[in-house]
Amino acid sequence: MIVTRFAPSPTGYLHIGGLRTALFSYLWARKNGGKFLLRIEDTDKARNSQEAAAAILKAFEWLGLEHDGEITYQSQRDDIYAIYIKQLLDEKKAYKCYMSKEELAELRETQMANKERTKYNGKYRDFEGEMPDDAECVIRIKAPLSGDIIVRDGVKGDITFKAEDILDDFVIARGDGSPTYNFVVAIDDHLMGVTEVIRGDDHLSNTPKQIVVYEALGFEVPKFYHVPMIHNSEGKKLSKRDGATDVMAYKEMGYTPEALLNFLVRLGWSHGDQEIFSMDEMRELFNPKDINKSASIYNTEKLDWLNSHYIKNSPNNALAKLLEQYGLVLTSHDKKEILLDALKERAKTLKEMATLVNEIILAPLSYDEKAVEKSFKADAIEILNAFKEKVISSDELHLPSDYHHLMQEVVNEMAIGFGKIGQPLRVALLGKMSGPGLDSVMAIIGKDETILRISNAIAANTASV
Repeated sequence: MIVTRFAPSPTGYLHIGGLRTALFSYLWARKNGGKFLLRIEDTDKARNSQEAAAAILKAFEWLGLEHDGEITYQSQRDDIYAIYIKQLLDEKKAYKCYMSKEELAELRETQMANKERTKYNGKYRDFEGEMPDDAECVIRIKAPLSGDIIVRDGVKGDITFKAEDILDDFVIARGDGSPTYNFVVAIDDHLMGVTEVIRGDDHLSNTPKQIVVYEALGFEVPKFYHVPMIHNSEGKKLSKRDGATDVMAYKEMGYTPEALLNFLVRLGWSHGDQEIFSMDEMRELFNPKDINKSASIYNTEKLDWLNSHYIKNSPNNALAKLLEQYGLVLTSHDKKEILLDALKERAKTLKEMATLVNEIILAPLSYDEKAVEKSFKADAIEILNAFKEKVISSDELHLPSDYHHLMQEVVNEMAIGFGKIGQPLRVALLGKMSGPGLDSVMAIIGKDETILRISNAIAANTASV
């Protein structure tokens, strides 16, 4: 069985790169009928945040990335790690190191002065002298001093590291007894039954150290997939300005879970020329072996395009529910279908759609000066009054086509172009020149509100004529 995991550190929000890693891990497990596990790597007690951990879980809930089993918290597993530290000490595969911070700093300064790579010199590796009883010590693992460490990577292929170039006897437990990252990751992945590790290639430098831990403890090494980073349009590391922000900020900005996940799956992975993927298709088609070897480029325009696609294809009941986060209660609105159908093609985000909804259902408090200057010409008031009288005298006004018919009557009777009525009427109804079809707007706000808005616009803008 394939078992994957996502293991964030709760020191900040879940960002877009972490979410992509989680998505890839989730899809690969689901495709193979395996398990997708969640582990919170909260051993760094000084930097951990309960709020950050809660935010990660909230993002998973919003996106529908359900994990299997209970969440594993590393902060609750110190007793387990202590067992393996003792095992390595008993087997002489690790040892206590009493080198002080001052000694270590002096050693590094000397190595730098000699233009050597800074590393621990192995002073206590095979120390046979008398150990100081009262001195604080760290625990170091005996790393190989020579030979190759091969990372078998499903994205990059086999990667060979020279042990003498990258390793020294790295610390697996600090002076206070707390275990270190590379040590506990290897133990947890083994105990959780993780078979395949999908993570960003910024972790690649950690992998040889983790392999050393695996082999020292006699654990099977999992399959690794190191995913290239996401870059901005200039090929540089993604920043907050580019989109490397809290995943939940995308919800606030009005992106749908479907669009965000679809966008992320295409950052570094492809299936032919296909751009639109449902979750079922992602689960069916995804394979980490198809992940690109080069960095992917974050493209806001692509995300907006995908989001507009999902908005256009969402049932109106679902859209109304999504818009509730912006304070809109449309579920029982008698013209909900006309309203949402009129705006689906215009909105890139739910937040933008909420703004457009308010621009229709709320009467304008002011009128765009340039729009008034352009549309309220000499005959504008006469045309608006003629149309208003037709609305007043009409009893059956329900659908957009009913209002369109009245507009056409005015055009025919006054022998004018459609723009002559359309432009001033749009300003009267919306306060500006842009917006959805006027017939839909009037069907949404209804007969009485249409009359009121035309009257208010005439009163406010008569002086402009």
